[in-house]
Amino acid sequence: MLNSLWTALFGCSHERTTFPLTPVSRVGGAARPPRSSGTYVACLDCGKEFRYDWAEMRIGEPVVRHRESLVPEHQLG
Repeated sequence: MLNSLWTALFGCSHERTTFPLTPVSRVGGAARPPRSSGTYVACLDCGKEFRYDWAEMRIGEPVVRHRESLVPEHQLG
């Protein structure tokens, strides 16, 4: 309860994150470069995604998702 009160007052600290993820699409058996921003981590508490730098092993800026990338292509019309 104290933790949720702290988060409500000051926001999420993003201490608990996933292992760094790099999405890869496969078309015809060959890997394509990811369409998104590359390697990222997600906060397990609030769900926010952040860029991840493997060379520095640090979390970077938040990943900005464009609205059109969240809508399936067949629904764009």
